[in-house]
Amino acid sequence: MSEELVVHFERLLTRVDGLLSAVVTDRDGVVLLRANAPNVTPPFTESALGCTFALASDQASKLGLKKNKSIVSIYGSYQIVQFNHSSLITTFVANSNANTGLLLELGTELESVTQVIATALHERHSGAL
Repeated sequence: MSEELVVHFERLLTRVDGLLSAVVTDRDGVVLLRANAPNVTPPFTESALGCTFALASDQASKLGLKKNKSIVSIYGSYQIVQFNHSSLITTFVANSNANTGLLLELGTELESVTQVIATALHERHSGAL
């Protein structure tokens, strides 16, 4: 993955107080990009989060309200905000008191970045065939 993308994701962690981790995975849960705050290892950064989100998002889309774009889950100490960016999933893990609205805005901003990653992966996969 490009060094510029890694640096960009590491900078994201400073934009929202309480943001602990930013992860981009494919729909199978393969981690493509990850940035964690220093000295923090959130227990939720496992690849299973991406798979679980993909399933939950698909089910939520069946409610007749069109395609689901994001899911917010809040726990005692953490919150997880996940975004469906076409073939990729962006996950933010933050303290439970972090500003959820800012996390949602940040995810929307990242849609163009994840589209670049998805396009590059598609081109690489197509070239490998």
